[in-house]
Amino acid sequence: MSMNVIAFNGSPRADGNTSVLLNTVLAELRNAGVETELIHVGGKTVQGCTGCFKCFENQDKHCVLKKDPVNEWLDKMILADGIILGSPVYCADLTGQIKTFMDRTSLVACANAWMFQRKIGAGVVAVRRAGAVHTFHSLNSYFTIAQMIVVGSSYWNMGFGMDKGEVLKDAEGLQTMRNLGRNMAWLLKCLEATKTTVPAPQTELGARTNLVRDDLKPGYPV
Repeated sequence: MSMNVIAFNGSPRADGNTSVLLNTVLAELRNAGVETELIHVGGKTVQGCTGCFKCFENQDKHCVLKKDPVNEWLDKMILADGIILGSPVYCADLTGQIKTFMDRTSLVACANAWMFQRKIGAGVVAVRRAGAVHTFHSLNSYFTIAQMIVVGSSYWNMGFGMDKGEVLKDAEGLQTMRNLGRNMAWLLKCLEATKTTVPAPQTELGARTNLVRDDLKPGYPV
């Protein structure tokens, strides 16, 4: 059975250092027989989440906002076995483009019975100097709330460089990306091999603790 991984580049520069790092990971996946696709989120105008919670009402695996490619990307993510999110560091955190993408798609996923659960996820960060670890944690938060499986590498998934292509001088960063791709391919194959022998756990629902009183303000939809 064919497996596929989709990567989202949150950099406004389609051919910048984030792209170099993501393509290094994807090359290793392809070498292992995994199909890949790279989507340039940073080059699109993506509307921010409005907090309307219509995705919880509609239960159609789509966002109610229709004027950007988010629903098209959601369709691809549903079919993917693995999802990679990449971002350069802007003001010590994610780019605005990848953040709005994450806000919209993560809420839809949770609203529709955690439709990304047990897919494989990995974050990739391009950085000039500081803020890489914080950005990496922000990306990983997307995977953990979605009940995804986060795969690691030989170092935290970051590469250093400022000008386009400068990250190619970061030997350890590129090594980290190659190892990440190999680990992802291995884990994908392990999960595929055990689908019929190891049953998936059931998600427990019902408990919900708000930080404000329930009788004063409605809580987050379940």
